[in-house]
Amino acid sequence: MYYQKVVEGIFIERPNRFIARVLLPEGEVIAHVKNTGRCRELLIPGVRVYLEDHGENTLRKTRYSLISVWKKDMLINMDSQVPNAVAADALKRGLITELPETDLIKREKTFGDSRFDIYYESGQRRGFLEVKGVTLEEDGVARFPDAPTVRGTKHIMELIKAKEEGYEASILFLVQMEGPKYFEPNKSMDPGFADAVKLAKSRGVRVLAYDSIVTPNTIYIGKSLKK
Repeated sequence: MYYQKVVEGIFIERPNRFIARVLLPEGEVIAHVKNTGRCRELLIPGVRVYLEDHGENTLRKTRYSLISVWKKDMLINMDSQVPNAVAADALKRGLITELPETDLIKREKTFGDSRFDIYYESGQRRGFLEVKGVTLEEDGVARFPDAPTVRGTKHIMELIKAKEEGYEASILFLVQMEGPKYFEPNKSMDPGFADAVKLAKSRGVRVLAYDSIVTPNTIYIGKSLKK
């Protein structure tokens, strides 16, 4: 995933979950926050951030979008729209070693009452892949979610149904940074989601976790993490 134009700034504040005030060399700007999660441990006044610059002639409400933030010496991509694209690209290129080389990939495929991020076919094999972007890191451990997610739990239960109906079913936790060595569901934040992941794994759903190689203007899938 490549961002065409990126500028560095200093985070000032987040008046609401959709926008942030950021100081650029030429002055203060309003940026769209491409992540509606809490991100309280990331968006701290004074931290360095990167904005995607959409240009002066953009039809968007804001010229800039906040895409990544430094947490000490670790750059974290916090663009919640990017994990699906990163996962689809990795799947096409055979970089998710637990999944097969694919003949067909479709994004946003409906199954039951849910819409999974990726549907794939490989010969006679058919499967669904649900992708969750992870931005929470604590003491070298990446965790998801950073807020309760009823929708996320529903997706897990639907993956179990898909597996029971003969599809391959996987959930990929894409850690949007390089640094953590371990991933785990955030049971203290959402015990229901953590229990659903454990149940899914026992029913044959693949539970995958990969980190990411992140630069100011790129993000690509990295290596598999312990979980």
